[in-house]
Amino acid sequence: MPNNFYISFFLFIRLLLSFQPKSYAQSTNQSDDDHQILLGLKQHWGRNSPALSGWNASSAAHCNWGGVTCTNGVVTAITLSNQSFIKPIPASLCFLKDLAILDLSYNNFSTSFPIILYNCSNLNYLDLSNNLFVGNLPDDINRLSTQLEHLNLSGNSFTGSIPPSIGWFPGLKSLILDTNGFDGSYPAEGISNLTNLEILTLADNPFASAPVPWEFGKLIHLTVLWLSDMNITGEIPDSLSNLTDLKTLALSENRIQGIIPMWIWQLRKLQKLYMYGNSFIGETAANVTALNLVEIDVSANILTGTIPEDFGKLTSLTLLYLYYNQLHGPIPPTIGLLPNLADIRLFNNKLSGALPPELGKHSPLGNLEVSNNNLSGELPEGLCFNRKLHDIVVFNNSFSGKLPESLESCNTLDNLMMYNNHFSGEFSTSLWSVVTNKLSSVMIQNNNFSGTFPTQLPWNFTQLDISNNKFSGPVPTLAGKMKVFKAANNLLSGEIPWDLTGISQITDLDLSRNQITGSIPMTIGVLKGLHALNISGNQISGNIPAAFGFMSALTILDLSSNALSGEIPKDFNKLRLSFLNLSMNQLSGEIPTSLQIEAYDLHLNPGLCVSSNNSKHNFPICMARSNFSNDLSRRLVTLFSVLASIVFLSSAVAGFLVLRKQKHRQKPLPWKLTPFHALHFTEHGILSGLCEQNWIGSGRSGKVYHVHVADEAGAGTTVAVKKIWRLQSLDENLEKDFLAEVQILGEIRHTNIVKLMCCISSSEAKLLVYEFMENGSLDRWLHQRERIGAPAPLDWLTRLQISIDSARGLCYLHHGCSPAIVHRDVKSANILLDSEFRAKVTLGLLGFFSNLENQSQFLPWVELSATCLQSMDIRRG
Repeated sequence: MPNNFYISFFLFIRLLLSFQPKSYAQSTNQSDDDHQILLGLKQHWGRNSPALSGWNASSAAHCNWGGVTCTNGVVTAITLSNQSFIKPIPASLCFLKDLAILDLSYNNFSTSFPIILYNCSNLNYLDLSNNLFVGNLPDDINRLSTQLEHLNLSGNSFTGSIPPSIGWFPGLKSLILDTNGFDGSYPAEGISNLTNLEILTLADNPFASAPVPWEFGKLIHLTVLWLSDMNITGEIPDSLSNLTDLKTLALSENRIQGIIPMWIWQLRKLQKLYMYGNSFIGETAANVTALNLVEIDVSANILTGTIPEDFGKLTSLTLLYLYYNQLHGPIPPTIGLLPNLADIRLFNNKLSGALPPELGKHSPLGNLEVSNNNLSGELPEGLCFNRKLHDIVVFNNSFSGKLPESLESCNTLDNLMMYNNHFSGEFSTSLWSVVTNKLSSVMIQNNNFSGTFPTQLPWNFTQLDISNNKFSGPVPTLAGKMKVFKAANNLLSGEIPWDLTGISQITDLDLSRNQITGSIPMTIGVLKGLHALNISGNQISGNIPAAFGFMSALTILDLSSNALSGEIPKDFNKLRLSFLNLSMNQLSGEIPTSLQIEAYDLHLNPGLCVSSNNSKHNFPICMARSNFSNDLSRRLVTLFSVLASIVFLSSAVAGFLVLRKQKHRQKPLPWKLTPFHALHFTEHGILSGLCEQNWIGSGRSGKVYHVHVADEAGAGTTVAVKKIWRLQSLDENLEKDFLAEVQILGEIRHTNIVKLMCCISSSEAKLLVYEFMENGSLDRWLHQRERIGAPAPLDWLTRLQISIDSARGLCYLHHGCSPAIVHRDVKSANILLDSEFRAKVTLGLLGFFSNLENQSQFLPWVELSATCLQSMDIRRG
């Protein structure tokens, strides 16, 4: 009985399975096969790709994996672009029997064309673009699926000719072969058989020269025809007028001649027309009915005539490029009414008249380039009405009048090129404002602008040329990213600022023919990248700083027509100048050897001389200036000998008497240098730089100087020297206390503590030599922005870094020093910034001076601070 039951049950199950459709079983099996094939692909291509990393063997739901699309549980599409695949496409890929879509674009395949794809019999979409495939396309490429509708092989390195079999895909709708290295021919007749083709791109290939194929006129369903940069010659055939569905027509950068056919301007569906970089001639069609045009670029041809009035009907137009042609006449006023126009470039033509008065008022105009024409009148008032304008390029015209008021609040401006016109009036001060933080290039030279030039310029300024205008005011002290500043022939006055760190990135500086006075600051050496300097034709006096000799990038130097005096520094021998003009000054002394060449102009300096008559300059020999006539020399020698004898005897007697009276006094101590680091300079180099010209400030304990000293190798370094006053009456104990405290400070070694390099002392003065911090104190950047010449505000990342650096310095003083040091005067003025805005805490001798003032016993430990750096100090400004 039980056996009969089991037999009956088995027969029942067999009966149920017999009713199950065969397709279900096949589908289930195929799904399992696809699952295993996909896992094999993962193993072949690796696990590092973003998509394949999510293909998990433990998950049976492969249809949910990234890059996989299924229909009824069967894989029909693989989309794995941008996965950095290198290994070739495996044959197992075509085991996915229902695979219809394959996208492997933007990978790193570098083989020849993968003919294993011939086995993917159901493919209708194949995208292998933007890889590294090489070699010729196979002659039997038609063995790909006959169902193929989309073939994209662009952006590879295929070479040779395109095989005729490319035209044997009856259902092909898009053939994209641009941007390869095809250097043979292309089968125009074969391609013309693809009557269902909608997109055809053969551009950017070095094909053999050939005319535009007339056969392409058969492809009446084309919407995109891109044949740019493929060595096309001849004229455009009329057969292409059959392509009435065209939306994009691109024939640019070829060698096409003749006129642009009338029918092109009447393609009613045409949106983008690119014909630039050919040799088209003649006039543009007057009757334009292609009213859907969005972009027109027919630049760099030989077109003549005027701009068609019908362009004013193209209400969808956003881009109009007609530059580098021979167009003449006015710009139609209706172009100023186009509601979508964003970019208009008409430069290098022969256009005349005024700009359309409504230009910019009705559209999001972003770019206006009309330079090198004969345009005149004023700029349209509404040019920046919609606050989208970023470029105004109108140089080399005859524009006049004041700038439109809309530019005063046009904070989107990036580039302003208006030179060689007749603009006048006061230049808008708001354009110099730091609020206009996008403006980087201003070139307005050779106009009649006036106004006061600011000392502080926007941080983003990189190029500024205001030459040959009527600007007044001082030389700017702050323009953080400025590379080129030219202000020749204006009314600038005052002195060249001592603090040049605010323009330290400048490479080309021209302040010639202004009214600048004073001397050339010694700090000129901070302009290490400067390669051209012209300050001729001013009223600058004083000596030429030796710092010039250390400006290795300098190749052009013009200091002529000033009132400079003294000798030419010997360090000029280190320069490699291509141009030098020191003429018309009051220089004297021997001309450095390297400057005694004919190419350099040193004339009209009556005090200059040369060491020998080998110089090509017509200067006297230096020794000859002291060679008077023999008689006169003898008499003078005799006279001075007698006088010298009298003076000597008198001095000896007087000295003897003085010594008798002051023999109890101790002789003054000579200068003594106490180094705390390896030094490449001597005390004499420091002492020679302690002049008023190098003075940069004073504190409660003394003066601070900026001194440039040379080392033995001929290079140089800049140091800060603090000369301490009120020390003449120190007794022996205080002298020891001072040296003890300095010794402790000199032994500090930390990247966030200003380095005390050495101490130079005598009985009359004490000099502390510190490393020089190019960007000065933090106080200058936080609390002095209302002052003239103040720097731009610090961004928040820089403020955070300054806070961290300062905290590290203080932490070292409190916990890393032995004995511990407490600062007691932490404030933004005592935090200095180097050239990269890294902060260092500076230490004073506060304990010493406090005790000096109170005449109390000096403490045996160093106690230099006690307050914290207030976070509010960093947040302000």
